[in-house]
Amino acid sequence: MNINWIKEFPAAITVCDTKGKIIGMNNKSAEVFINEGGYELLDKNIFDCHSDNSTRIIKELIAEKKTNVYTIEKNGIKKLIYQAPWYEHGELKGLVELSIEIPFDIPHHKR
Repeated sequence: MNINWIKEFPAAITVCDTKGKIIGMNNKSAEVFINEGGYELLDKNIFDCHSDNSTRIIKELIAEKKTNVYTIEKNGIKKLIYQAPWYEHGELKGLVELSIEIPFDIPHHKR
């Protein structure tokens, strides 16, 4: 079964390889980065459009196979950013970033 749910998923999904080359984006990711080129960012390097500090963090996440989670506020929108390594047959292939718009007041449940 081939279900392409990623393309129209309402959160931005951006995928890079271990060298920082953008190899995947969904529609929301292209929309979020429209001023930087949208889908034209495919095959470009994420290190070319990040600060030195962000580049250092991303390289560390890839090298150490770590996950990074935080929230941001930009243009009146709060987002959860989730960056994590992705693998193919157990081999590290790069990093996935999910950028999910969330409410400013979000319920938290203990279960």
